[in-house]
Amino acid sequence: MPYGLKYFSSICIALILVVLFPGHGEGSELIYSPINPSFGGNPYSASWLLSQAQAQNNIQDPSRETPTSRYSQNSLENFKESLNRSILSRLSRQITSDIFGESALEEGHYEIGDYAIDVQPADDGVHIDIFDNATGNETTVVVPYY
Repeated sequence: MPYGLKYFSSICIALILVVLFPGHGEGSELIYSPINPSFGGNPYSASWLLSQAQAQNNIQDPSRETPTSRYSQNSLENFKESLNRSILSRLSRQITSDIFGESALEEGHYEIGDYAIDVQPADDGVHIDIFDNATGNETTVVVPYY
């Protein structure tokens, strides 16, 4: 049998098979089923997914404070911070009692720890400017007159 006729006969057989059995050449539809239970997957796979994610996570946050690093400061530094918090707390209580009490808040400039506090009366109320010398942050609080 010549080569061209052999090639033609195999093409004819393939065409006849495609025409006679058209359904066998099609694929089935794709069905998506999620694995993650947050997106509708099996809830029993949640612990496995979490353990796999934690096993792959080898990056630690450098700014994360460990429980021991919080107390690694020396005693003098802890005392200074405690004293600053205590004075600021007392000052805030005094300001609150002066606003709602009968005595008026005295104007002036106060230096407390790392903070410089200016109290000035104005038309709309008492202006309290708080400046943090350590960081350079500044906050203004306006307490209105009643």
